[in-house]
Amino acid sequence: MKLQDIEGIDELMLKYKFALSELTNKITILLEEYEFNNKTDPIEHTKTRFKTLESAESKLRKKGYEVTMDNLINHVHDMVGIRIICSFLTEVYDVVNIIKSSKQFRITAEKDYIKEPKKSGYRSYHLNVLVRVHLKDKIEYVEAEIQIRTIAMDTWASLDHKLRYKLTNLPDNIEDEMYACSDEMVLLDKRMEKLHHEVLNLEDK
Repeated sequence: MKLQDIEGIDELMLKYKFALSELTNKITILLEEYEFNNKTDPIEHTKTRFKTLESAESKLRKKGYEVTMDNLINHVHDMVGIRIICSFLTEVYDVVNIIKSSKQFRITAEKDYIKEPKKSGYRSYHLNVLVRVHLKDKIEYVEAEIQIRTIAMDTWASLDHKLRYKLTNLPDNIEDEMYACSDEMVLLDKRMEKLHHEVLNLEDK
């Protein structure tokens, strides 16, 4: 059985589409309000994602779940999402706090892969949220994922994805080198953060 052949899947995907639209609008409002109130813009850019049914099906099989609509809803937590790229490390946590203090979302899970990176060296802050979707005769909550990271972390993640595109498992020497590169990205973030504060101090004077 394929997801695309399951009855009701088109309606579910429409709800995910609505959720992504709501998520994008709400995040935009929160960040623009923050920029207005604080006279600073912590965001370099944002990018939305809508996972294909083929990708969701592959994820279910990889996790050992039967390909059903219920398993899609309950075990694929990133069908839709938004990635928020910040210039500096402290701004990542500023954005996290903005979202967590907002009443726009119900947060169901969070993972700080910056303080505790994945085995691969992947670093990012993840929030899983429920987005309220207004339908014709009811309100539903649809899950979405928010990723917040720095430019350096995003660059590493993009290159890591390209390296892993055709290989499920990389050789140990390449894995070790990728983790080392991730550590170097952290040092870069810290150096740029230090320079950022020095510039801010000069502006204050």
